[in-house]
Amino acid sequence: MNDQSQASPSAQSSSVNDRSTVTPESQAARTLTLPDELLLMLLNEESGYFRQVPGWDLNCAVVGAVLAELSLIGRIDTDMDYLILLDKTPTGDPVLDDILREIADERGQQNARYWIERLAPHAETIIDMTLDRLVAFQILQYHDGDFWTLSRTAWQSAQPHASTEGAGTEFVTTRISNVIFNNEIPDPRDVIIIALANTCDVLRFVFPIEEEYEERVEILCKMDLIGRAIADAVANNLSGPFLQRAALTKEIPTVPLHKLLLNPHLRKGNLPALFADLAERYGPVFQLRPPFQKPMIFLAGPETNRWAHRHGRMYLRAKDYMQDFEKLYGASGLIQGLDGADHFRMRKAMQPGYSRKRLEGQMDALIHHARKHMATWQPGVPGSMREMCRELINSEISPLVVSVDSQDIIADLLTFKERALSTHVAGILPKFMLAMPGMRSRRKVIDPLVDRIKHSHTPAQRAGCPRDLADDLLSLHASDPQFLPESNMKFLLSAPLLASMYLGDAFSFAAYNLATRPELCERVRSEADALFDSGNPNSEDFAASAISVTHRFIMESLRMFPVVPMSIRTVMNTCVVEGYELQEGSRLYIAQTASHYMSDVFPDPEKFDIDRYLPPRDEHRNLGYAPYGLGTHTCLGSRWMELQMATNLLLLAHHFTFEATPSGSGPQFSPFPSVSMGKKVKFVIAEKRREIPTAPAAD
Repeated sequence: MNDQSQASPSAQSSSVNDRSTVTPESQAARTLTLPDELLLMLLNEESGYFRQVPGWDLNCAVVGAVLAELSLIGRIDTDMDYLILLDKTPTGDPVLDDILREIADERGQQNARYWIERLAPHAETIIDMTLDRLVAFQILQYHDGDFWTLSRTAWQSAQPHASTEGAGTEFVTTRISNVIFNNEIPDPRDVIIIALANTCDVLRFVFPIEEEYEERVEILCKMDLIGRAIADAVANNLSGPFLQRAALTKEIPTVPLHKLLLNPHLRKGNLPALFADLAERYGPVFQLRPPFQKPMIFLAGPETNRWAHRHGRMYLRAKDYMQDFEKLYGASGLIQGLDGADHFRMRKAMQPGYSRKRLEGQMDALIHHARKHMATWQPGVPGSMREMCRELINSEISPLVVSVDSQDIIADLLTFKERALSTHVAGILPKFMLAMPGMRSRRKVIDPLVDRIKHSHTPAQRAGCPRDLADDLLSLHASDPQFLPESNMKFLLSAPLLASMYLGDAFSFAAYNLATRPELCERVRSEADALFDSGNPNSEDFAASAISVTHRFIMESLRMFPVVPMSIRTVMNTCVVEGYELQEGSRLYIAQTASHYMSDVFPDPEKFDIDRYLPPRDEHRNLGYAPYGLGTHTCLGSRWMELQMATNLLLLAHHFTFEATPSGSGPQFSPFPSVSMGKKVKFVIAEKRREIPTAPAAD
């Protein structure tokens, strides 16, 4: 269900989640600005991100685009010596007005190069605001993991330089292409965009510019004074190299092994709290030096989360730690280990199968499968909370995602997966432990499972059935067997069932918290009774207002008990994070959930408090909340997971009273290979509050 070997998840920043409200009137009046057009020019739809430009060059180009826009609308003017304020009246565009205000507050006149240097630190905010606006106006479409593509819906931009023949609907690359290759008379805006893109050295990636056109580009770049001044300021800025990276990096602090071993959070198995404690003592970047092993470098805290989320794609790769794991399944290039354009393409192909929308279309089936399994629970008979919850979740995921029943083999599948992660990813067990007779026998259930799925997905078997993830994968393999070869199908078809481990473990923590917090349980039960007393609710009934308590309860459970506390990456390009240099080839452990236990992010972090997520607190609206991972490998099924967990929690509260033992000192953790409930924690149904309907799911 997730896009990492650990099923890793990622919380999005508030700038991504909080899209602006757009009225038809405001959209009709929409005019693309130069910052808008510059980002559209840099967009690489194949990779879902933007063509990589060195940080300083990009910052200067973005600020230059803002200054050029202010010049074109008559707020400033520039010559070779000075940038002159003409009119400080706000434009109504926050991107432009923030910069205009800075200029208006300056005493004395400065040149364009001064302002580009001065304003370069604003570039990241400008980019965030510009992207949000392009998404709000349906020019760009946002995808989880910080990916963007051009929206497929028709859009109109009433650009003042557009011809009456409808050139306003052309994307910027089409206009620029006509100017460069067809010798069209350029608009001043086009000259500026060409100058900025040429300065960033991305024109050659956007267009196949041969030698005969290079002279044309050079001439165009010199045609407009503002474009030339800004391009010169970007190209010749002497401060850039010093601002791109720290001149003196700090030595990464080492955590003494005895300090680690004596830490109370390690003994409890609470890895997020452990990493938070170490970060408080040693800083956001620290290392462990285990005997006979390479140093383990950790990032922990909201600032390193932000860096990993925004810049990890340029400096980190996932494939190295996945290679041995892939070989166990005879695969190569699985989505968990892909980076770049192939990773984005695979995400787009698999996204529908893991989407909340697809689960919403099968709510009756989800409720039926959940009740059918819950009906097997006997009051007064204790069971392992971890195993009961994993089996419950698998009883739903298996028929919904791959249209087979796998309850008879799920325990063997999950046991093999856990051992494979422990030996070939986490490295906490020697590899020969996977070759033990018991593991070899468990591995053998994978082939029959895959055959079971394939045989249930013939045209006759699938006639009239709702589409599932297996349909998506088999179709992709048939249409492009090179991109998705048969050798990868064994893992990809079994992977949804392996998600039963992660989603089941997350649900077990939520169920434990519900059992041990009676006041909150009653509030969840009130929402459950309101939903189910009149029959099965549909997807619209699970509105935010109807399950507010349940949703916030799940969020808090995921904060305190995230099942994937960190992600493993390899540094592919040397970089500097928080003043510490990370060398190419270093193994990096991104402890994204450490901030869950930092008091400056979540006050009183040891307290289970579902009101953290209500205004005005909104403590989750930053990258300190990261139960679903970070960056490009954000959990692919996070929204599916939230709805499935909520549905199960509500059904549990509606039909049963229940207990968890032991309950006094909090749940016990098993921290590897992912965080799960300790085996000694038991779950007991005290009594049935309501009979469980046995009617089959609707077709």
